[in-house]
Amino acid sequence: MNSRSGPPSLAAADETASIVRLYAVTDGRTRARHHLSMHTVLGPGRRPPRGMSEESVRIVELCRQRRRPLVELAGTLGLHVAAVTVLVSDLIDAGAVNVHVPDTPGKERDVQMLQALSAALKRRYSGATAEAG
Repeated sequence: MNSRSGPPSLAAADETASIVRLYAVTDGRTRARHHLSMHTVLGPGRRPPRGMSEESVRIVELCRQRRRPLVELAGTLGLHVAAVTVLVSDLIDAGAVNVHVPDTPGKERDVQMLQALSAALKRRYSGATAEAG
């Protein structure tokens, strides 16, 4: 039986570094507060608050150039879609980016529009609670 305990391969080291970077970028969070699909189109909001991460600033800059789907932002930044979803969710809460809901007259509004409305209401009335009845 030949057991070698040599140094880890370069590919394994790169994978570990990538995981650590994603953890650092999202502050260890793995779930976004808002349900966003890969196809969610994002546009500019008001100016971002100071102290944002480099990745968040880049997302805002890209959205100011033109509206972009979340998956395009992930590809442009070279980050996993899940990490970009967490960052975008934070940016929606801060008002730095907005979910673009296309105007489709004559058709029922879809779930994405309701989610955008919900996010905006939660941002504006963060302390409010709903009561059944």
